[in-house]
Amino acid sequence: MNISTIHRYDTRAMKDLLINFPRQVEDAVRIGSTVKVPWKAPAIRNIVITGLGGSAIGGDLLRSYLAEELPMPFIVNRHYFLPEFVDSSSLVIVSSYSGNTEETVAAHNDAKKRKASVVCISSNGETERLARKFHQPIIIIPKGYPPRAALGYSFFTVLAAMIRMKLASPRKKDIAETVRLLARKAKVYSSLNANANPALSIAQQLFGKLPIVYSSADRFDVVNLRWRGQFAENSKILSFGNVLPEMNHNELVGWKVLRRHMKEMVVIFLHDKHDHQRVQLRMSIMKNIVGEYANRIIDLHSEGTSLLARTFSLIYLGDWVSYYLAMLNGIDPTPVKVIDYLKNELSRV
Repeated sequence: MNISTIHRYDTRAMKDLLINFPRQVEDAVRIGSTVKVPWKAPAIRNIVITGLGGSAIGGDLLRSYLAEELPMPFIVNRHYFLPEFVDSSSLVIVSSYSGNTEETVAAHNDAKKRKASVVCISSNGETERLARKFHQPIIIIPKGYPPRAALGYSFFTVLAAMIRMKLASPRKKDIAETVRLLARKAKVYSSLNANANPALSIAQQLFGKLPIVYSSADRFDVVNLRWRGQFAENSKILSFGNVLPEMNHNELVGWKVLRRHMKEMVVIFLHDKHDHQRVQLRMSIMKNIVGEYANRIIDLHSEGTSLLARTFSLIYLGDWVSYYLAMLNGIDPTPVKVIDYLKNELSRV
């Protein structure tokens, strides 16, 4: 990997967005900490974040991250309408980076009809217009990012707002640790020396292969999803994944017949020091099983003390791996032309 490869394929400077991600996190916390939200925890019975794609992944992470703290149901909605239980006791967070995601706009109107408490997060578009029309709080985030590269804004602004609503406890120490860790990793991952940069080294091991991502279900299911989403949007490749212990009861049996295809697969295990002890044991046994068929196995471990830092340590690594894999594939990681085509075709009807 050399600088000429970066200049040739990264025409829209995705690398700069990755390097500046720690600053994005700090800015997102600042924005979320200043938004005015009129409700407090006792008035809220359930929480729904409605969004798609890069605008929804922040909600997925919040759901997983706060699962052991929130005393109420929290789901992520990816449809044109909201679940039937949504009513005046619900908090609906409308997340659309562009502001024009048609499914999210439809769900936004549905939330208004159901008299839910609504907070919006967007950079522009119809979501902002509706928020102004309905006199709903709106978190305005900077324009110009691919939605998947604005994860700091879609996660930390909402986390900060939820803290203000007393739906989550303050966590200044955890956020500070996360920013420090990301800043250190930005220096490591931006190096083009594969011997000193694990993200580049992993990408080289994945080049021309099919990644299979496995993790625990309790805290890192969404980190797993993020890795696969980034492989698709940045690297322009398919990947697959699942979570333990569930996949031990079905998918594991599939490692048997298609030996020729499995030799082109690289299995990535995402580990965390607080994975359930039985899940850790399951992963250890699984490596012996799938190792007989896969091209190779890569073990990756979260870093940091707090759950927040550990979560984002693996997310940030995955973002960089998918970036370097795009460079190795000789493709610009930023454009998502097939999604743009689909949206254009939908707009005709």
